[in-house]
Amino acid sequence: MTLWNGELPFYPQPRHAPGISVPLLIVILVFLALAASFLLILPGIRGHSRWFWLVRVLLSLFIGAEIVAVHFSAQWSVGGVNTNTSYKAFSAARVRAHVGLHVGLEGINITLTGTPVQQLNETIDYNEHFNWRLGENYAEEYWEALEKGLPDPVLYLAEKFTPSSPCGLYRQYRLAGHYASATLWVAFCFWLLSNGLLSMPVPLYGGLALLTTGAFTLFSIFAFASISSVKLCPLRLGSSILTTHYGAAFWVTLATGILCLLLGVAVVSLHYSWPSALRIFLDRTVEDYGSQEKGSSLLILNNPLHKPFGALDLTTNTNL
Repeated sequence: MTLWNGELPFYPQPRHAPGISVPLLIVILVFLALAASFLLILPGIRGHSRWFWLVRVLLSLFIGAEIVAVHFSAQWSVGGVNTNTSYKAFSAARVRAHVGLHVGLEGINITLTGTPVQQLNETIDYNEHFNWRLGENYAEEYWEALEKGLPDPVLYLAEKFTPSSPCGLYRQYRLAGHYASATLWVAFCFWLLSNGLLSMPVPLYGGLALLTTGAFTLFSIFAFASISSVKLCPLRLGSSILTTHYGAAFWVTLATGILCLLLGVAVVSLHYSWPSALRIFLDRTVEDYGSQEKGSSLLILNNPLHKPFGALDLTTNTNL
């Protein structure tokens, strides 16, 4: 690191907070494309079954999209605090800023936004991501942040999650994230299986696959929630303490798991109590086709020049 205008460390040019993560954006676009493709063919479905297929397909796409998207979300555990804190190392300058901490399954995201943004002749608007997924080295990313010269609040929070930190946050969150991610991928596989089975004349196994999808989704919730039983060290920023709570990704995943369980229980219950209604419910096209047959009349063409086919009078004469 080198000095610039007598201050160390520094960013050589203004930093801008990045937007949504690229993997999360790709997942959203893929499932939106699938939903849009289905909406294009929806007018070709006749009768009341059009609305049934609309709800069925969009609900299934929502479940699949949620299971995949939360892998790349940093909203599993979130926290934020407004504080007056030091800004740079080897400097007595202090800034008024909002510090945010966002923990996901594959790493953490730390934000620092000045209030106001323009302070000390700089734009204070940082958004830094540190990964701990397989194949990534969190300690190396932390050292790269030190070489960049990130502000003190960002480095302080990032240091708390390093493997060598006495807080133990790295081990707790990393293991919880790995187990939650693994169970979610299993849930996604069973979601694919349930879609295939519910499209075949085996609704019972489709319902069981939905139950398994919901169970593994809830297992991911329990895996991540296991960190709440461990006492975490306080995160002090200036005169304030940053506390975290479960974020949107956690609660949406919990709701999705419960939804899958309810749908699975409904399918299995109908299979044993009212199987005919379940077959009609899962394939409304059969019902609509049958109603069209009842409403149609048979058209018989009769040509008076030809005798209709009937019983033939066959007489056999034998002359001896």
